[in-house]
Amino acid sequence: MFPESLVVMLGVVLIVEGVPWFLSPRGTKRMLSELLRMNDNSLRGIGLFFMLVGLLLVYFVKSS
Repeated sequence: MFPESLVVMLGVVLIVEGVPWFLSPRGTKRMLSELLRMNDNSLRGIGLFFMLVGLLLVYFVKSS
């Protein structure tokens, strides 16, 4: 079951990552150019926030 779940999770991540490129390629490029202007600590903070939210989501779904 674990390898199948991993493949499904990877597929969902790829779908979510592809949506902005499909819906608005120009807007996605603009967003990425703005990210280049941000300092590393801000990007680390954003990354940490998203990881913690993801961890909490998984925890709550698995515990219920």
